Amino acid sequence: MEVTHITDAQERMRAEWAMNASLGLGILLLLLKGGAYWITQSSAIFSDAAESVIHVAAVAFAVFSLRLSYRPPNKRFPFGYEKISFFSAGVEGGLISLAAVTIFWVAGERLLTQAPVENLEDGMLLILFCSLLTGGMGWYLIRLGKQQRSLVLEANGRHVMTDSITSFGVVAGLVLVRITGIHWLDPLVAFAVAAQILVSGFKMVRAALGGLMDRVDPEFDLEIRSVVRRVAAEEKVEFHGLRFRSMGRGAQLVLHLLLPYAMPLGQAHQIATTVERRIAEALPYPVQIYTHLESKEDHELIHGKEATHFPLPD
Repeated sequence: MEVTHITDAQERMRAEWAMNASLGLGILLLLLKGGAYWITQSSAIFSDAAESVIHVAAVAFAVFSLRLSYRPPNKRFPFGYEKISFFSAGVEGGLISLAAVTIFWVAGERLLTQAPVENLEDGMLLILFCSLLTGGMGWYLIRLGKQQRSLVLEANGRHVMTDSITSFGVVAGLVLVRITGIHWLDPLVAFAVAAQILVSGFKMVRAALGGLMDRVDPEFDLEIRSVVRRVAAEEKVEFHGLRFRSMGRGAQLVLHLLLPYAMPLGQAHQIATTVERRIAEALPYPVQIYTHLESKEDHELIHGKEATHFPLPD
């Protein structure tokens, strides 16, 4: 049996609006940062602009992934499309890591040629303005992503927030160049920016791989086990074989309920349905629950004494 707790349409509209706004802002920032690089020829500003190029491509894919994740299950994808969220986060992490490598290359060339930077004041003002915009958008996306347990939103928000921090670092480095007049500090700032971007990309890829491989998140594990144990105790039902995995926005749960051998099938089904409904209502995100009914009397005979189950309290 299965019960599904569905996300409402208003939540979906908010998520799609946020991602579309992030994409529009990314395109605007790319133009502004490109203009700042054109007037300054700064390696540090180039590093910021290069990340924005990747950011636009990554967000475009994330917008597609978010829309796809809301599609209902069908014959080709009987468990739905939500796992695209992990793939999206991995793609975004891989792309910004590629941007970091490009920045290392360009900054290294400029360090060797000692090329001067120009019009620093105008460039710094543009980058500072971009940083303030991205900071606000990143904060909003992370907050909304946590509320909806959306990996696509949260990953994109963290990327945008990283972009904001990067831009602040670029401005700080250019201020130092302006004060000291030492132009080779500019590519060094770009190196620092690239290193920070590379670390961020690695973390995103690692999180995506963990989700695709169903790695257990300790907080997620504690939350689900606490809810299932509480509901089972209140409904006076024993269980075992609890397994679950994150789907990006929601979760899938599997558990075996232990009921008396002589209990009528209709009554057993009613109890299972009640347990499923209460678990789904208690969890703050969409959930698919699959239950399997077994008899308490022959449980150990079939599964062995080593099978883990949770009896009722004395």
